[in-house]
Amino acid sequence: MLIPRLRARRIAAAVLAVATLAGCAASKPDHPKWTDTAAPPPAVASSAVAASPASSEAAPPSASPAAKPSKTQATTTAAAPPAGVNYGDRLPKFDRAPKADKVHLPEGNLAAYYSRIPTDQPVAFITIDDGQVKRPEALDLIKQAGVPVTLFLMIDAIRNDPQYFKRLQDAGAVIEAHTVTHQSLRGKSYNVQRKEICDSADKLGNWYGRRPVLFRPPYGEKDDTTLKASHDCGMHAAFFWKETVDKGIVRYQQGNTVQRGDIILMHFRDRFVDDFIAALQAIKAAGLTPALLEDYIP
Repeated sequence: MLIPRLRARRIAAAVLAVATLAGCAASKPDHPKWTDTAAPPPAVASSAVAASPASSEAAPPSASPAAKPSKTQATTTAAAPPAGVNYGDRLPKFDRAPKADKVHLPEGNLAAYYSRIPTDQPVAFITIDDGQVKRPEALDLIKQAGVPVTLFLMIDAIRNDPQYFKRLQDAGAVIEAHTVTHQSLRGKSYNVQRKEICDSADKLGNWYGRRPVLFRPPYGEKDDTTLKASHDCGMHAAFFWKETVDKGIVRYQQGNTVQRGDIILMHFRDRFVDDFIAALQAIKAAGLTPALLEDYIP
């Protein structure tokens, strides 16, 4: 009788182990939804393929074909250093940007819309969105780089610490509008879109002493109503992008280099240092100079 009893105990233990594993699998949380203000899911296994294309700010990786990562991505993968660090050789040196050739804005009651500034000058534009993640080292990095940047700030992301961005403004960054709540505007009513755009510009003007004149629609999604509301809210132009930067990797919509007039999109994220330096390196590798977007829009 000893052998049958031992066998029965082993069978019971095996059944309990299977049930435990099944319970763990059932309780595993779903992957969090990927938004444009959070890091995307991990890249696919091949190191030669990036996790998302430059054409999408927030679409899941399966929505579009993969894009090639930049060869000019930042070399470090370590956590960003604390404020007060000298970034030294990691920052490329640039010639002074040429005097801007102003863009001729189209007439009418719609704001102009650009993903690339129509210019033959050897320049590109760094734009930084949202504002949820406020890394202390961003201020030192922007000061040391000495290049112009445009910040498209979302009110709900920055209202807990508007002074953080005032320090960036004092270092030379220019602050523009990116809605109050970061909802997709395309397909929404005129009143909804106008409120998101006008209210954000008004609030930023009160906080920073200059009311924005440029606008970026969340996720780059817009329609004619967006451009009409932008115009009516005093925006001279609205913007998409040609390259994106995340986790130190530059992704391109066209080719594998930054082109003249390209607008580069990055965000205030945990890897801000790597992203910013990768953008600078990509501009340098293309033989271009960072320029200020506002200098080109009358």
